Amino acid sequence: MKPPPRFIPPLGPPRRSRRSQALAEWRGQDLAPLEAIQRRPAKAAGTILQRVLADLRMDRRQAETEIVRAWNNLIDPILTVHAQPTGLHQGTLFVTIDSSVWRDEIVRYRRKEILDRLQHAFGRDLIARISYRLG
Repeated sequence: MKPPPRFIPPLGPPRRSRRSQALAEWRGQDLAPLEAIQRRPAKAAGTILQRVLADLRMDRRQAETEIVRAWNNLIDPILTVHAQPTGLHQGTLFVTIDSSVWRDEIVRYRRKEILDRLQHAFGRDLIARISYRLG
């Protein structure tokens, strides 16, 4: 006994109805794909905007900007001339220093003070440690 033949769908786009064929001829072009898109429900701009901002990581970039602003206000102005924050990654604030003399000064004598001030302003979860680099 043979099994019943299976249904194999045709390849390519679905066949157009006579109505859509007539409309395409009358218009001079086929607008069926555009009409199908217009039938989809519209999404609220707020939901799309939240996803776009999350993809761009705007919250992280805003935090980095706030850190630079606070750095200039919280830290001694003499130090801010020679050292500037350049990035934040997984709780580590990266600071670029212009000379090894200033790096030694900051690392030996002011590292704890700078970390305490920034952690007080932003919290320990955002800034857990500071990495100093020559630049």
